[in-house]
Amino acid sequence: QSSVITKVKGTAVTNTSESGLLVWGPEEYVIPPQGEDVLFVVTSFLETPNQKMGYCAEVRTFCFHFKSPTGHNRPQCGKCIRNNENSNGTCEIFGWCPTEKDIKPQKPLLKNAENFTIYVKNFIQFPKFSFQSKSNILETTDQSYLKKCRYDKKQYPYCPIFRLGDITRRAGCNFQDMATLGGAIGIVIQWDCDLDKGTSHCNPEYQFTRLDATVSNKSIAAGFNFRHARYFKNAAGESYRSLCKVYGIRFHILVHGKAGKFAIVPLVINIGSGLAVMGAGTFFCDIVLLYLTTGRKSYNDKKFEVLKYEKQHTSTDVDIS
Repeated sequence: QSSVITKVKGTAVTNTSESGLLVWGPEEYVIPPQGEDVLFVVTSFLETPNQKMGYCAEVRTFCFHFKSPTGHNRPQCGKCIRNNENSNGTCEIFGWCPTEKDIKPQKPLLKNAENFTIYVKNFIQFPKFSFQSKSNILETTDQSYLKKCRYDKKQYPYCPIFRLGDITRRAGCNFQDMATLGGAIGIVIQWDCDLDKGTSHCNPEYQFTRLDATVSNKSIAAGFNFRHARYFKNAAGESYRSLCKVYGIRFHILVHGKAGKFAIVPLVINIGSGLAVMGAGTFFCDIVLLYLTTGRKSYNDKKFEVLKYEKQHTSTDVDIS
């Protein structure tokens, strides 16, 4: 049984023409903010601010024309909006305007996200062995330990605080490249406990892997992003929204574990089962060799000894004088 709690810390500053100057804290860039075993950290975004319901040009839909019986060209999809006479034009839609720009980020906007930290608290139990709860946090009386430690396999192997840049590096990825279009990383916590040695020998090991990697690294589905909107009204009561397409890294905390403890009853059962299997194996081998093989007569002569009894006659000579 396992439970995972996460907490992310760090701040970043962005300055774009659409959003202006913004300071990002965990309450803005962590989704969801409850501290679950799956969390998403925003590393880049595209914002379409102050959208309002109305008519506007759809940037992704170009006008296609056909000739009517009278010989006039007519737009196939309704009203066609052109910037000039030589333009094919785009179709007019009714929806949130202006529409979202069809572009991709060239670099992560939250550049400092590489230095954000994730605090992972993991609690495990093995009810079958009446093993009480144990966490992945080092048992120490040093109150400042968690403030100064960062996970390192050699120096701090039991520190539960991980730097985002170190996580991606251990997963074999470059943080800045991955943060541009997003991705998914698994943090695997492995418990392998011999309970005969005591709880002090039951400690976790960590592994890091990229979950959305492809063989060719040229997949059209690479990266991870989604959209969300913030709605508001102006002083006149008109409804507006700001649409954000966010890119980032999705972290999956995966916990695996096994435990063992010596018990006399399973030992006796396993020994008995092994002896029974050995006896059954001998029996089946005899069946095959005695009845199914071509040299069964020779094997039969070697295995069984035939005793022959012969009646012997003896005579006794008596000398009478």
